[in-house]
Amino acid sequence: MPRLSRAESQARTRARLLDTAKACFLRDGYAATSLEGIAEAAGFSKGAVYSNFANKDELCLEVLDAIRAERAASLVAAVSGPTSLEGRIAAFEAWAEKHIGDRAWTSLEVEFAIHASRDRRLGRELAKRTKAIHATVVATVRGQASRGGLELPMPPEDVAVALLSLGIGLGVQRAMVPSVPVRSLGKVARLLAGVTPKRG
Repeated sequence: MPRLSRAESQARTRARLLDTAKACFLRDGYAATSLEGIAEAAGFSKGAVYSNFANKDELCLEVLDAIRAERAASLVAAVSGPTSLEGRIAAFEAWAEKHIGDRAWTSLEVEFAIHASRDRRLGRELAKRTKAIHATVVATVRGQASRGGLELPMPPEDVAVALLSLGIGLGVQRAMVPSVPVRSLGKVARLLAGVTPKRG
């Protein structure tokens, strides 16, 4: 087996640290997770962590970036298949039922957001990411409206805020009470698309 170059070895170490950090943060939360614990669980020294990440905040931001990217990719994959608008909304509902309210992910998002609100620099970093998420949802809403020939009842930017706010709120509720249904999200999507909401 050929020997890894220094860059390849460092990339592999970084990826392992990110995977381990993700597992630790999701299992134990932000405050209870230490860089020492992540390094030990990954089989590296604490120095290996600091040679790849400036601090625990930066590492957690990258973990959250990765989780959000995974969730976004799974959502895009879910709604890309159906050809009808109703089919895409149904696929969106199925995705929401599976992912919105994931207790470990939601708890980490909320805990880290509270932590970031007390640090101006970190708060700016989180705000930048939130704006990027909003922009992605706006682009998706525009694309779906164009694809279905829909006339939205409000600007795509406002639709994105409504869907994100409802989704985040439902996520927090379902993290506490998993039986809370997500059907209201599908109903709002249908109303915004001018489709008669399904009963029930």
